[in-house]
Amino acid sequence: MTFLFFIINHTGQLICNSIYEHLRFLRTLKHEEMIALIYMDHAATTMLLPKAAAHMRQYEITDYGNPSGNYPFAYKAKTAIEESRSAIAATINAKNSEIFFTSGGSEADNWALKGIFSSHKSYQPHIITSQIEHSAILNSCHFLEKNGCKITYVPVNNEGIIDLEYLEKSITKNTILISVMTANNEIGTIQPVREIAKIAHKHNCLFHTDAVQAYCHIPIDVRQMGIDLMSVSAHKCNGPKGIGFLYANEAINFESFIHGGGQERKKRAGTENVAAIAGFKIAAQNSYKNMEFNHRREKYLNDYMTELLKREIPDIKFNGAEEKLANNINCTIKGANAQSLITLLSLDNICISAGSACHSDSSSASHVLIATGLSEEEALNTIRITLGPENTTQEAEYVVNKIKIAAMNLRKR
Repeated sequence: MTFLFFIINHTGQLICNSIYEHLRFLRTLKHEEMIALIYMDHAATTMLLPKAAAHMRQYEITDYGNPSGNYPFAYKAKTAIEESRSAIAATINAKNSEIFFTSGGSEADNWALKGIFSSHKSYQPHIITSQIEHSAILNSCHFLEKNGCKITYVPVNNEGIIDLEYLEKSITKNTILISVMTANNEIGTIQPVREIAKIAHKHNCLFHTDAVQAYCHIPIDVRQMGIDLMSVSAHKCNGPKGIGFLYANEAINFESFIHGGGQERKKRAGTENVAAIAGFKIAAQNSYKNMEFNHRREKYLNDYMTELLKREIPDIKFNGAEEKLANNINCTIKGANAQSLITLLSLDNICISAGSACHSDSSSASHVLIATGLSEEEALNTIRITLGPENTTQEAEYVVNKIKIAAMNLRKR
């Protein structure tokens, strides 16, 4: 990444037109035959699109004005924000006024739940969520429980799909919000969002979805899908870290999350991160344009790698639903502790994970896997591989072979 920045900054020319060209370029610097780094943890984060990085520099070095200023130099920054807002709104069929920039998905999740709760504190409000949500949702719910909100955690089946009957029966006269993620960050399962939204609206509840893993990976139309609030993070789709957005339907009344100045239409105070917002626009447009191509490529590689894993590794079990993100492989390898396996693979510069990046250093079993019926031992023997469109069949073969060797060694202990 540093080398690419040098090329951009000192020649003034972008030598790589896409993220895939950039990664291939970096690989040629290391080896003639074998790849120096094999990155298969795209659910954790993705590489910043070189074009987005180059565009961001404009608002860090040249047009660095405060967008709240009242002079032409500041208007350039303000214009960049509003152009980004418009471009991003178009990717989900939203209005510009319905996009509120945040520091990322976790802030957007917190804001959605706490903002709606704060608008309904005259009685004991009730929120429904699932047992397999991201910690940004679950920990927000735990906080709200301490502040008088009743929370129902709906179970899922062994594929991670929410129990719709249980969900609807859980609704009470005080239910104000249902929050269920679009796609799970560990097992990739895609939830029946349209059906959940219909149930919510049937009972006059709002529907929020954490779409951090899904945005620009599967089509999302907030109007057609009945989504009232939605959380998104840029760094899952080749955008910069530290920026995301909360979509909120214009008819919804919700409280501000950060108080101070009048930024984001007086809903979120603080000087905007103009460079990150501008970079997010470029990344979102690129990922949205290439979404179908990336999906096909990742699905092909997923199928190829899954078959290799089945053939080469005995006692392997795959987790998640048939309807899941195309890049996700979540598998349990009997007798092979996931953290130990990942450590062994890292010695060969292979990057995969044991679950959510937010809990990758935890020795406890994944709440997602436990909720789907895995034992604690099975959960601790589970790895997550999340592919990117730049990954290759050669990489898949190499990684599967390394997993096979590592698993054999761990099983001997």
